[in-house]
Amino acid sequence: MTKEESKNGSDDMLIDGPKQGNVIPDGFNPNYLKVYYGRLFPHADIFKWMSYGNDGRHPACDKSYFGRREFSFTLDNDIYLRFQSFNSESELENSIKEKCPSKIDIGPVYSVDPAKRHAYAQGGDNVFAPVERELIFDIDITDYDDVRYCCSGADVCLECWPLMTVAIKVIDTALRDDFGFDHILWVYSGRRGVHCWVCDGKARRLTNEQRGAIADYFRVYKGNENSNKKVSFPGPLHPFLVRSYTEVLREFFEEKLLLSQNLFSTEERYEKILSMIPDESVTSELRGKWQENRRSSNSKEDINFFRWEQLKNTLQSGKQKVQGLRRCVEEIVFAFTYPRLDMEVSKHRNHLLKAPFCVHPKTGRVCIPIDPKDCEELDPTTVPTLSELLRELNTGDSRMDVDNATLTLPMFFLVAEWEKTSLGKSIRFFRSSFLQPLLKSCKEEMESGYKAKIQQTKNSLSW
Repeated sequence: MTKEESKNGSDDMLIDGPKQGNVIPDGFNPNYLKVYYGRLFPHADIFKWMSYGNDGRHPACDKSYFGRREFSFTLDNDIYLRFQSFNSESELENSIKEKCPSKIDIGPVYSVDPAKRHAYAQGGDNVFAPVERELIFDIDITDYDDVRYCCSGADVCLECWPLMTVAIKVIDTALRDDFGFDHILWVYSGRRGVHCWVCDGKARRLTNEQRGAIADYFRVYKGNENSNKKVSFPGPLHPFLVRSYTEVLREFFEEKLLLSQNLFSTEERYEKILSMIPDESVTSELRGKWQENRRSSNSKEDINFFRWEQLKNTLQSGKQKVQGLRRCVEEIVFAFTYPRLDMEVSKHRNHLLKAPFCVHPKTGRVCIPIDPKDCEELDPTTVPTLSELLRELNTGDSRMDVDNATLTLPMFFLVAEWEKTSLGKSIRFFRSSFLQPLLKSCKEEMESGYKAKIQQTKNSLSW
């Protein structure tokens, strides 16, 4: 071993240049975060997002706005630092680099600086309260454990991940078409779910009661405690549910989930589905067919598809006059595919949610934005990881050293470091598809409100 090898052998993650090599072990290492936060994390983009245009020079800007936003840091050994606040982009960036949190959560905008909340409490006035917060949704694959057989708990694979894709499609369409929201950010949680941030001004200013009403809009009627039915539709379906069923859920269930999860392949599995049908004569008829295996011997159809078609034909045949039985097909599809939201997260303004571009400490994966128009393309197993990004930085540094030996580039040609890594695509998408349209809208809203206020002032003076 050379002197240089001995000197560097104790720290694999040094990436100061090509002499170090590209030896970056896989997995999550807290020390890697120093490099990530120092060279890759988009501090400026997070600041601009959370400022909503209030960092400019317009006379309507609220200079205290960003400083009233709560940030929460999780440090080693599960040390939680709540109610962190910052007055500038540099303060935010310096604190993140210094503390190197394993997780960054973002909370609401409060009426006063959350870091000084105790001082206001001592004054006797109860003025510390959340006044603004994005409408957020949290969807976790573990809530689908009763309808997926490939994985359980925190595990996820390409067979069950499409359940998250369906949730994105259903919720995103409703938020845009039914509620008129435009500025919506979907983010992969880094392990087993997705997060949604609705950032329109009218969404951020919703009260808890209004948030609860929107959350309830997405709630499907559950069967009573004495019933095995997980979903029950006692009356006509709401147009939103009809659209979700015809445009997304039915096709997904029949063409993907049915086969990927082998829903009818064993007695235990098909009995779970039969238990959702309240008519014993129907379930007995279907059970008898399946136990005797009466399918045509020359049938090439998959047994799951074959049994599902039998179930549909039986329930929707002319002799089934009762509307409730005919509705069972839809109820089964909804029970297996409809989005399962953490309602409490959406209903209250004081909930925290993990910031985009954090690194999940269990997987090392980055919480990257998801394009809802192309969400089928997201493969959670190939999301950029912390160790991969550091290796890419090493490779980029090596290439830059060679280039700089023969060419000196002007400053305006210098490329951001994340551009040299697989994180670049996600940051570019965040900027072009979400942040830039959002800030443009914020500027227009700010200008419109300012003009209206000036006009109001003029009108009052004219009296």
